[in-house]
Order: sequence, then C-alpha cells, then structure tokens
Amino acid sequence: MKTQRSRLAAPALLAALLLAAGCGSTRTQFYSLAGTATPPTVPPASASRAAPTFIELAPVAMPERFMRPQLVVRQKDAGAGPQVAILEQSRWSSSFENELRDALASGIAARLGAVDLTKSGRQRGQTAIRIGVQMGQFDAIEGRRVDAAFTWTLRRTDDGPAVGCALSLSEPVGAGIDALAEGAQRVASRLADAIAASVPSLQGQAVANCRA
Repeated sequence: MKTQRSRLAAPALLAALLLAAGCGSTRTQFYSLAGTATPPTVPPASASRAAPTFIELAPVAMPERFMRPQLVVRQKDAGAGPQVAILEQSRWSSSFENELRDALASGIAARLGAVDLTKSGRQRGQTAIRIGVQMGQFDAIEGRRVDAAFTWTLRRTDDGPAVGCALSLSEPVGAGIDALAEGAQRVASRLADAIAASVPSLQGQAVANCRA
C-alpha cells in the first residue's frame, strides 16, 4: 500500500515542480525613454564668444497613477472608459517620472549644446534656464497610439519674465508592448524637440505655441 501511494505521489510532485518552473520562467521586460541615437548637438551661433548655456529641469509633475515603474496602458478595445492596466511584467528602468525627466534633460541639453545641471546641481551665482514640465495626459493604447499633452515654463534663474508653452501630440504605434514603449520614447523625443525650440523665447524671439 505504501509503495502504491509513493508511485501516485511521484507524478503529482513532478507536475508541481513543472508548474513552478513554468511560473518562474516569466521574465520582466525593462524599457527606457532615452533614445538609442544621440541627437545632433547644435551649439548657438555665438558659441565661440558666449558663455555656455546651462539648463536645469525640475521634477516632472504628473498624475499620481503614472508615478510608478510599471507601464500604465489602455486596451485597444477599452474606448474612452476609465479602465487602465498596470503591467507588472513590463516596466520602465526607473519610475516613469524619473525616466521622463532624465530623457528630457539629456535630450534638451544635446539639442541646445547646453550643460545639463539637473543632477550635478548649480553653483552659487551660476545663471541657468530652469524648465518646469507638467504632464496632463499620457494615454498609451495598445496597437493604436500614444496620446499625450504637456505644458512647460521657462525662466532664467537670475529672474526675468517666464515663458509658458504647451504641446499636444499623438504617436501611432504597432502591435505589442515593445511598440508601445517605442511610441512613448518618440513622444519624449518630440517633447524634447519642442522644449529646446522654445528656449530662444527667453530672448524675445517668437516661438509657436508659447506665450510670455
């Protein structure tokens, strides 16, 4: 009787081990908002004569539901309903607000040929352009698009008038979470383009979608 029970227990134990191995095989995928290619550095025309430009990006303000490492997405058949999915196995390499801030700071600095003080900090008396970004919308819809809306302000740290800007955009994406993450990366790149292009407005130059 004991031998028979042992024989019956062996397949059950094997099945449990296989199930556990299968559960453990699910791998977490990590994504970054930073582009794989470095944008061309375009120094100001008077770079040989003028002091370098310094930028300082404040923490990005966004709704609390996005302040996590997991991707927050909408299913393509969910419509405009309130349902979202938080993907435990698909994550940014850090929390989303930090990912976006890092991608923007490095991207804007590269586009302007500027020095990024976001992490190193600003020395006493050093004048910089302080950038504050607020994310109002970020709807990532599987297999369709990423819809996003941002506002930002620019102000020199030695005072002076602030400039306010706004951007709404939609980036089409293919099927799968990889395509969705790549679409989000393109959104961050286009936002960096727009912010960098708005910096001359601090010198009184006209910039689309910006207001003093």
